[in-house]
Amino acid sequence: MAEAALEGLVDALRRLPGVGQKSAQRMAFHLLQHDREGARRLADALTHAVQAMRHCARCHTFTENEVCSTCSDARRNARLLCVVETPADQAALERSNSYRGLYFVLMGRISPLDGLGVDDIGAAELLARASDGVVDEVILATGFTAEGEVTAHALGQALKARGLKVTRLARGVPAGSELEYVDLGTLAHALGDRR
Repeated sequence: MAEAALEGLVDALRRLPGVGQKSAQRMAFHLLQHDREGARRLADALTHAVQAMRHCARCHTFTENEVCSTCSDARRNARLLCVVETPADQAALERSNSYRGLYFVLMGRISPLDGLGVDDIGAAELLARASDGVVDEVILATGFTAEGEVTAHALGQALKARGLKVTRLARGVPAGSELEYVDLGTLAHALGDRR
């Protein structure tokens, strides 16, 4: 592959999570050989999104406006603030149709190996938002990875020090699963968090 334009396309596609060299080449060849109109639409959509999207002034998710539609929805329960790592996590919670409060999107998690500390994930903004006199409960909905647990612990301590009620998403055995196939850590947490 000696053509600079093709190499540039492959390198750009490799920036996507989970896309390696071979997958990027396959995508590039598909777009160029079978779907040039799709390639143009993709390029236009990416250009438009990069120019139009910004972070919500209240929760940090992506929006085209100063404040996102969730934060500006008067029907949401402003006393509940759910902290998530990414806009994708927020979208997953919204698809569940089980939460009607507001959000705060960290845009990451504490990761010492990557050089990301509490100041790099918007902790100061979260503390200011949660201390606005309206929020009663902060739900920590970070992942159950080592980094997510560290993030939840650090933020939980800081939020509790401000007198806020802090809760954590429950974890346990997935519905429909066989106990013998569930990992030991999940089983231990399910027993400890039983109700």
